[in-house]
Amino acid sequence: MASPQSELEAVIGYTFRDPALLTLALTHPSLAQEGTGLQNHNQRLEFLGDAVIQLVVTGELYARFPTLGEGPLTQARAQLVNRTSLAGQARRLELGRRVLLSRGEDSSGGRTRSSTLADAFEAVVGAVHLDGGFEVARDLVLRLFRESGADLIEPPSLDNPKGELQELLQAKSPEAPQYELLSAEGPDHNRIFRCAVYHNQVELARGEGRSKKAAESHAALLALKKIRDGAKG
Repeated sequence: MASPQSELEAVIGYTFRDPALLTLALTHPSLAQEGTGLQNHNQRLEFLGDAVIQLVVTGELYARFPTLGEGPLTQARAQLVNRTSLAGQARRLELGRRVLLSRGEDSSGGRTRSSTLADAFEAVVGAVHLDGGFEVARDLVLRLFRESGADLIEPPSLDNPKGELQELLQAKSPEAPQYELLSAEGPDHNRIFRCAVYHNQVELARGEGRSKKAAESHAALLALKKIRDGAKG
């Protein structure tokens, strides 16, 4: 039977030359506090991985959007790289069941805790950086973001309901929202597009606009309102 570490290597598409680095990345600090004799844990790798992810995303945003100033770039990066989004990446990789926890931390729900998951994701990226170099870590981060639906094609912002909806949904589920074009009617100069947004194969809302992008944004906006109104109730 494959170990959790080798399973994870298959999932991320990278095999460690030093498997101990991956084990360390998955080792929660609670094990050291439990008196197991284990002194090393993943906090140093988390620190490194955080810097690597920040640099990768910053570089990608800088290259893709040459007209954006420092403020919008900072805002875009903050929405892409935060504890919620990184925990969502960890859930996609099923790091919760692979992380090494103390009995106490495990019994108190540590495997599903967003902070634990985000830290583990950062630590895994840090481990890949040490083992394979920055370019390997960069390719991994960009691929994982792309697979989760955050392809950095357009910068997320507070004005971007699609980005807000994705962040909200991926705080609870690894699945990204999916958009479907339902119809496009009218002459070319006055066409109306209608789109639906789905999550886990459930339709959340439908929107319309003068372009496919506008219709998707409208659907996301309506889905956000529906979710938030439901939370209030």
